[in-house]
Amino acid sequence: MALRTLDSLGSLAGKRVIVRVDFNVPLKDGVITDDGRVRAALPTLNHLINEGARLVVCSHLGRPDGEPNPKYSLEPVAQRLSELLGKPVAFALDTVGPSANDAAAALADGDVVVIENLRFNPGETAKDDATRRAFADQLAALGDVLVSDGFGVVHRKQASVYELAELLPSAAGFLVEKEVDVLDRLTENPERPYAVVLGGSKVSDKLGVIEHLLPRVDKLLVGGGMMFTFLAAEGHKVGSSLLEQDQLDTVRGYIATAKERGVELVLPVDTVVAASFSADAEHVVAPASGIEDTPFGASGLGLDIGPETATIFADVVRSSRTVFWNGPMGVFELAPFAAGTKAVAQALTEVSGLSVVGGGDSAAAVRQLGFADSAFGHISTGGGASLEFLEGKRLPGLEILGWGQR
Repeated sequence: MALRTLDSLGSLAGKRVIVRVDFNVPLKDGVITDDGRVRAALPTLNHLINEGARLVVCSHLGRPDGEPNPKYSLEPVAQRLSELLGKPVAFALDTVGPSANDAAAALADGDVVVIENLRFNPGETAKDDATRRAFADQLAALGDVLVSDGFGVVHRKQASVYELAELLPSAAGFLVEKEVDVLDRLTENPERPYAVVLGGSKVSDKLGVIEHLLPRVDKLLVGGGMMFTFLAAEGHKVGSSLLEQDQLDTVRGYIATAKERGVELVLPVDTVVAASFSADAEHVVAPASGIEDTPFGASGLGLDIGPETATIFADVVRSSRTVFWNGPMGVFELAPFAAGTKAVAQALTEVSGLSVVGGGDSAAAVRQLGFADSAFGHISTGGGASLEFLEGKRLPGLEILGWGQR
């Protein structure tokens, strides 16, 4: 089934449009440190404003556990949205109470209001269907139609994502439409050579992705903390590096499957080993098979892929026509261990085909390292949602919009 898009809703001039976005941005002392998710919603919001719609923008932020918490207020996000849109944005002090109702009723054509954090209401994330439905009923009173543009939550069966889409005429916004198109291209007839680069801390976080993509890719590159479980599975000692002992047999199975299918599994040949988890820790470059031969012995911590591995990974990425990258290559937040992640990111900007940064920590890494979003083919706004899509799972927030995954 095809995803319902904005065209299916007809003219929205004069209509109150609830736009479910994902403004779950990082905040420090009330200040947004990465506004990428807000900027990602601008094409849809500007289109609706220009059409004369009256926008009720809603999102979650953090995990306030179903009750108001000033720490997770969306007010700073509403202020930033106003700056990005270049126009006033009202802010409602509640989700479905008097403030939200009054603000929605007062909207004129092209006006925008952001209502308070959806997760301040326990109905948003309730496990009970009836409780979610009751909250969705209240939300539905704020608008005439729903535009779902928060890709980061489409894997969740939550009131504003699922039940609200049942109650109102609903369609995907431009962001969700683009995410589905790009991720679908990664699973259905990708242009070859096709390389997937996986990093991050744990193999267990990527099990479904590896299983689903392994038959589809030409090369699988493994870095980050998860590389040590792969190295250990091949019989190497990894010191005090992150190791998931309970995943060793699973990883050996992946290694065997890759060999059987002719998939080139590219593992690190060297790593940056440190005495401790600290930016000023003493560190050396060592062969991936010789971590415990460093001066730190069995207490050594591998915190990044080494320079030789970074060169190998970058060469594979550049020579591919389709690349999906999820998970940093090291502890990029600490300068001495950011080089591997930066090398992969740089190579991704030089891909002549489709390059996709898979949201979450990968998106945060490229921005922190100074790369512009426009340098890549696509930066996904949904870490967990992107991974579940690529695992072939059914995503409630897409299914309710008519999308039937193959």
